[in-house]
Amino acid sequence: MRRGPVLFAAAALALLAACSRGEPGAGSGAAEGAEKIACALGVGARFEAVCALERADRGGEKLLVVHHPDGGFRSFTVLANGAGLAAADGAESARQAIAGDLLEVAVGEDRYRFPFKVKSDGAR
Repeated sequence: MRRGPVLFAAAALALLAACSRGEPGAGSGAAEGAEKIACALGVGARFEAVCALERADRGGEKLLVVHHPDGGFRSFTVLANGAGLAAADGAESARQAIAGDLLEVAVGEDRYRFPFKVKSDGAR
């Protein structure tokens, strides 16, 4: 996995651009047919596309809420400074890295893969 502030900034901007308005839980992100992302929940878990992604806005702050298949969820703040994502719910911080066209974020033993698109000028 390549790491770098420029790639994190571009990934965060791509995620930010896709965010919609609304409070967490109020949008269609957790509804059936919602966008699925790959997640690996717990020690030794393999990635599977079973987590539902909800995009929200809370007081001007862009959020990504990931709903787990067991009903749990984890919220991430899209950082305004372009540094990627930060855990928005809890004391554990998010660790992140770029893996191809994915931003891989880990909090505790849980890992998530967020897709992002490459812009036409070569930036992510």
